[in-house]
Amino acid sequence: MSLLLAAGFPLMPGAAQTAPAAAVPTLVPTVTARYPHDREAFTQGLQYLGSGVLVESTGQVGKSGVRRVDLKSGRVVTQTATPLATAFGEGVTVLGNVAYHLTWQDGVAFTFDAATLKETGRLRYSGEGWGLTSDGRQLIMSNGSSTLAWRDPKTFRVTRSLRVTDQGQPVRNLNELEYVQGSVYANVWLTDRIARIDPQSGRVTAWLDLSALAREASAAATRAGQPLTFDDVPNGIAFVPERGTLLLTGKRWSTLFEVKVPGLKVDPGVGGRAAPRR
Repeated sequence: MSLLLAAGFPLMPGAAQTAPAAAVPTLVPTVTARYPHDREAFTQGLQYLGSGVLVESTGQVGKSGVRRVDLKSGRVVTQTATPLATAFGEGVTVLGNVAYHLTWQDGVAFTFDAATLKETGRLRYSGEGWGLTSDGRQLIMSNGSSTLAWRDPKTFRVTRSLRVTDQGQPVRNLNELEYVQGSVYANVWLTDRIARIDPQSGRVTAWLDLSALAREASAAATRAGQPLTFDDVPNGIAFVPERGTLLLTGKRWSTLFEVKVPGLKVDPGVGGRAAPRR
């Protein structure tokens, strides 16, 4: 058919014509504020809890844990080590009054009291754990593939799976997650991009370009005599509802950026999540 068209022959009556897929827009965040961030934190998960407090999880064996952090100062208010000493800690999210914390290859998620970070339980799963967020009812988890899994917060049972694509192609290495105003935002490991994902279709509806933030973080690290390495990439997304902004950082970055992104609105719901329904 392509040869016929090239030679000037018209399509047969009734023949289907497939329009090329529209390019997914790329959005460049506008920085509105900068806050100090622990240069030693190998950030795996981030969530804004309200009242200027963040919950953050960190990785690497022997350095993994969950902490509550004061946004403006970057000061760690409360912290606890990942209970399994040999584990590589991964994402964290808070749903209700429970903080859920993944491990990379140990197949266990720890639960903590969100206020005190005292351990309250352990939940098992198969495969790797990477990022974690919540839509207000269920947990949403990544495992480094192109698939997201919705999980029951009480049993951790998978209730739904979703393949993420960009113009029909799978988007792999999905990492840290944040559910914001009906979309899932996902860091893509080893890139300077965040995918904004439709949680119904799995299609990427926009890309956030973090290259300018990554360059600034890298320059600051070099000036401090501690250059970033290949895996010190953007990781950490948190929504600030009262300002309709995102907080973005990276592994071992010394800065946490607050940014405006087209399409986000002020939202009175803490963390952009509705209260869980019983």
